[in-house]
Amino acid sequence: MIWVGRAAVETPEGDEIEREIVHHPGAVVVVPVTDAGTVLLVRQYRAALDRELLELPAGKRDVDGEPPEVTANRELGEEIGRHAGRLDLIATFWNSPGFCDEHTHLYLAQDLTTVDTEPQHHEEAHLVVEEIPLRQVPARIAAGDITDAKTLIGLLLVLRERSE
Repeated sequence: MIWVGRAAVETPEGDEIEREIVHHPGAVVVVPVTDAGTVLLVRQYRAALDRELLELPAGKRDVDGEPPEVTANRELGEEIGRHAGRLDLIATFWNSPGFCDEHTHLYLAQDLTTVDTEPQHHEEAHLVVEEIPLRQVPARIAAGDITDAKTLIGLLLVLRERSE
């Protein structure tokens, strides 16, 4: 659940200002890389944009007390029917700190195994999983096929890590 609150804050100059802040429980995003060097993405409808986007599996940290790596593996199961034998935290980031306190944990998922899954939400019932070679990611970004910020961050960090 997210909610909007109003906060009175003091600026570095000492002025008091009011801001509306979107409070978010946090999120996970996962870069699932197969042994064949492909990445599994999901194409899903996003109501705020009224269009489909190609994205990495992700989800809100909406289970009280659940560690982020557990949330990440749960989301992998729900969205792409896989679990990771190896899950490595590669970054954390603030999504939109100008108005929102959402904090995201980004994981690289490897040693993937197939699991039975049932969609947990309406959005997951309509997801389409797409598998693309990692080497094609830069061209897909350049072509405008991948435009979601968390997906760009995750894919570019994994590509950088693999090139080093």
